[in-house]
Amino acid sequence: MESKRQQKMASLLQQELAAVLQRDLPHLFGGGLAPGISAVNVTPDLGQARVYLSLLLGNDAENRLAAVFDNAKEIRLALAKRIRKTARVVPELLFFHDDSAAYATHMDGILSQLHIPPAPTETPTAADEPARPRLFKE
Repeated sequence: MESKRQQKMASLLQQELAAVLQRDLPHLFGGGLAPGISAVNVTPDLGQARVYLSLLLGNDAENRLAAVFDNAKEIRLALAKRIRKTARVVPELLFFHDDSAAYATHMDGILSQLHIPPAPTETPTAADEPARPRLFKE
């Protein structure tokens, strides 16, 4: 479980990285859509941050992911300029492709193809019910 300190740093990094990718460095993606930040996990010593990128929008996901990997140092520098007053050390950024939304869409498609018959609608009769023990005499 993450500590409050890790959670605060992860939240800060997620907000600021989204701003860096969308506002400060949009030229890295050739005028296309910048990847979204779906989650950030920070190590206990705040030395590394795992950044999960959502690349659903747009058809050139591989190109955008390659642009992020190629410019990781420039992204970290722009992030450092934004959080220099808040964080003492800017963590090393490790980027990962987050395919959880695509997986959820895939599973939804599989579940929608299943044929599940409706449950029978039988009403229980008095003979089918088990006898209840009597606690008091009548």
